[in-house]
Amino acid sequence: MTAAAAAAAVTGVTASVAHAETDDRKLQRIIDGMSLEEKVGQLFVMRVYGHSATAPDQADVDANLKEIGVRTAAELVARYRVGGVIYFSWAHNTRDPHQIAELSNGIQQAALAQPNPIPLLISTDQEHGIVCRVGEPATLVPGAMALGAGGSHADARKAAQIAGAELAAVGIRQNYAPVADVNVNAANPVIGVRSFGSDPQAVAGLVAAQVKGYQRAGVAATSKHFPGHGDTAVDSHYGLPTITHTRAQWAELDAPPFESAIAAGIDSIMTAHIVVPALDPSEDPATLSRPILTGILRERLGYDGVVVTDALGMEGVRTKYGDERVPVLALKAGVDQLLNPPKLDVAWNAVLKAVKDGELTESRLDESILRILRLKAKLGLLRQPYVTRAGVDRVVGTAAHLAHADRIAERTTTLLLNEDGFLPLSPTGHGRVLVVGADPASPSGTTGPPTTTLATALGELGFTATALSTGITPTAARIEEAVAAAAGQDVVVVGTYNVTATSPQRTLVARLVATGVPVVTIAIRNPYDIARIDGQRATLASYSWTDVELRAAVRVLAGRARPQGRLPVPVQSADDASLVLYPVGHGLSYR
Repeated sequence: MTAAAAAAAVTGVTASVAHAETDDRKLQRIIDGMSLEEKVGQLFVMRVYGHSATAPDQADVDANLKEIGVRTAAELVARYRVGGVIYFSWAHNTRDPHQIAELSNGIQQAALAQPNPIPLLISTDQEHGIVCRVGEPATLVPGAMALGAGGSHADARKAAQIAGAELAAVGIRQNYAPVADVNVNAANPVIGVRSFGSDPQAVAGLVAAQVKGYQRAGVAATSKHFPGHGDTAVDSHYGLPTITHTRAQWAELDAPPFESAIAAGIDSIMTAHIVVPALDPSEDPATLSRPILTGILRERLGYDGVVVTDALGMEGVRTKYGDERVPVLALKAGVDQLLNPPKLDVAWNAVLKAVKDGELTESRLDESILRILRLKAKLGLLRQPYVTRAGVDRVVGTAAHLAHADRIAERTTTLLLNEDGFLPLSPTGHGRVLVVGADPASPSGTTGPPTTTLATALGELGFTATALSTGITPTAARIEEAVAAAAGQDVVVVGTYNVTATSPQRTLVARLVATGVPVVTIAIRNPYDIARIDGQRATLASYSWTDVELRAAVRVLAGRARPQGRLPVPVQSADDASLVLYPVGHGLSYR
């Protein structure tokens, strides 16, 4: 670098720092104008029922009164001055894109009507794959493990950019994705296909790609769940998991994706309700651990962005302390945003009391509020919090986005088994197809059911396909019905879903194989199903049961697309975990 270039670089950095300092002074003036009650409110991100900020359905009014003590989202903002709202499909926040945009605008209008008008940061869990709150006609892209199977940073970045642009268009500006957990435990009940895979460096690269994609689209990405939820057999929604990794193992296995996210400029990081004794011998959950959140995340990793808790209604964070202590301890640990407490009045008043009693200082609250306001300013919310109907129409579910999603999904579908080159199928050689199997509810409530989606997609490619839902736990009667329906078919396609040692899905496949009709299985969630099923001629892994991934699997099944996916996790023997049946990187192709 020349002396002139070096001088210019130094000047640029100096100007950037000066600009940031100026912005911080402006934001500090906003903070100085807040009452203590308003400051407490800014720390909370809360659920609220209803499709409208001011006129929800009566059932949602009733739910709000019961759980929060307010009737509407507008009343929630007015009473508690919350800094954010989280959308859920089960809370009826996400019916369709125009409705979501109107809800967002209504919430922002309520915020700006307050004496101290501060826009809200609206968030959701739009991981894609098996966790998705906004559904069709918005674009659904492949989830994390599918993208891990594809292995393309460009595809991961593009998927996040599409997803982020569509979220921003409906007023959702913080997304709790991508998952940065490394799924090294096949028995993990809560992460699984939400992870990009089991290789820390591969996961790290894909996390960074998605962070850049989301944030280029104007949405704050959120890597989760720090310090790493990948090696647990307990679901933190229902219990308190313990991670037994040593500090060295944590640094090697769990840390790289978070380090990569921070290097990529991640806007927010979500905590995990897990105990990691090697990182904090007190055995407090990480969400409440100052050694983990301040000592490691803030000081060792140098992260100064927003830290948000996982949902505070989860059992993992409520096991050791009561609901009134959890938000206070989280703030003392280094958290900025308190997500979705079970009882907002209890949590809000607990923080207020902690400040008045001197357990928390007002300056400690100011530190977190400054980080939150920096993020709101970066996203442009302080300048323009509203979205438009025209913006929704221009961005959400466009033909270009849908086409990109289809092509990306094709590159993720993984062919695990293909006995004697049985696949691809052709309408002339295997024209009559029976599709049976599991029909889990759509992650977004807008796609499926899987057997119908698969049969319809086959029909569009010239096959005569019949769908018969046998379910996740098929009864003996349903199995007999499937066996009878297989008569006269050229092939049976079975959608499997998390097959266990005692699952009747195993019986279903065995009985169908015994008919002599060739059987093809598609693992529509975890790719580990193949370890517990025998006799099929071929097996595909789609990593999720949303339509975009199932339709891509059918195109691969029929030879309209070549299988390109490679396993991002090992598939071990069901009887001996030390025996790897299909290693990381395994994936077949057509000749």
